[in-house]
Amino acid sequence: MTVRSAPRADSRIVFAIVSIGVLLSSLDLFIVNVALPDMAADFGGADIAGLSWVLNAYAIVFAALLVPAGRLGDRGSNRTTFLVGLTVFVLGSALCATAWDVGSLVGFRVLQAVGAAMLIPTSLGLVLAATPPERRPVAVRLWVAFGGLGAALGPVLGGILVEFGWRWVFLVNVPLGIIAVVLGLRLLPDPPGDGGRLPDLFGALLLVGTIATFVLALVKGEDWGWSSAGVLLAFAAAVLLAIAFTISSARHHSPVVDPALLRAPNFALMAGNSIFFHMAFGAMLLSSVLWAQNAWGWSALRTGLAIAPGPLVVPIVAILAGKLIARIGAGPVIAAGGITFAAGMLWWTQSITLHPDYPGGLLGGMLVSGLGVGLSLPTAFAAGTSALPPQRFATGSAVLSMARQIGLAVGVALFVAVLGTPTGPDATLEAFHRGWYVTAAVAILAGLIGLAAKMPSPTAPQPDPTAPQPAPTSPVPS
Repeated sequence: MTVRSAPRADSRIVFAIVSIGVLLSSLDLFIVNVALPDMAADFGGADIAGLSWVLNAYAIVFAALLVPAGRLGDRGSNRTTFLVGLTVFVLGSALCATAWDVGSLVGFRVLQAVGAAMLIPTSLGLVLAATPPERRPVAVRLWVAFGGLGAALGPVLGGILVEFGWRWVFLVNVPLGIIAVVLGLRLLPDPPGDGGRLPDLFGALLLVGTIATFVLALVKGEDWGWSSAGVLLAFAAAVLLAIAFTISSARHHSPVVDPALLRAPNFALMAGNSIFFHMAFGAMLLSSVLWAQNAWGWSALRTGLAIAPGPLVVPIVAILAGKLIARIGAGPVIAAGGITFAAGMLWWTQSITLHPDYPGGLLGGMLVSGLGVGLSLPTAFAAGTSALPPQRFATGSAVLSMARQIGLAVGVALFVAVLGTPTGPDATLEAFHRGWYVTAAVAILAGLIGLAAKMPSPTAPQPDPTAPQPAPTSPVPS
């Protein structure tokens, strides 16, 4: 398929506009974590297993729709898909602020997730289409690092807003989103798409069912019993739905995960790395909020300020990592990131006690894990997308973002399962230590997967891995 060319827009203007959408998505994740205890109090003391769906419903729907939304952007208009997604996200944010119980909040979070799924892959597609090939790896690292800025601002901003009521953590998205939509309508370019057929929406629903039933089994394992009929049926349903999803992907002309796309260098490796690294990341974030607010009794604002130093180092490390990648390669940097993140979790197991000690306990592990995120996450994303042809930017980045969201949902559920329902301070401390050991092991596994990654030359022509492959020819004798 021949892709029509279009004049390249100013990449700085494009990046500035779409980064607002990336910032909102990142802010939303971190702000909501800090607000969970206040939501629990407002909704009559909802337990952590139920409230975890406020995080996981968003992550699951976001994950399943990222690729179809990215494909819609590739085949039609990344600009239109981005702006519609941002509008839906703003609407969902406004509705979340009106939620009257956990169920309604989860439902409105699903609407938010639909909008986020449309804006995230197309935002990177717009940036990469406006960026010269030799600068694309840098552009990807900056795009990911800007999400890290949202992670740094999120805990503090969330803590401040919760002081006025947790509903403000959603309302803050509305004015920023409206500004981005107005600017986007006027200034964003509209590069031509590659046409093609509609994506596999039924496959996306199967993926939602697969992850949701698996997460349900993990979250409810403690309450229902790991050998209970409910948990066993949930695990069985997840397996059956996963098989149906695999069959759908193999047969559909535009599957959620195109098997041919996995032929691109590093792509399959980075998808696996993203799942496991974000499992560890999701568990780390939830555990730090729960420990600071529930075990130490800190306010949302104090918790936000305590968490902020970790995410704050991410964009700095991500930018500086470029020189390290050039010297030792992408794989060792990603592996170092996973191991460093694990070291931050092990720091907590050795230093955090029932007596509040921020400098010697929470702060050290937060800074070390932030260093690991800055080394691993942007480098892995750049390695996974750098070999993609321009007409697969949005779809390819959506697959990696999908892996990230799946990892977050499973990581939150895994930590809830490992934590259980401890009674008493000593049992709570032991349960959190157990969770941090598991989180460290998952981070190390992510680093080992990423060790094999290699950054291709930015000037080498990149073939389309999804294009039909020529039939092999028989050798002709001399």
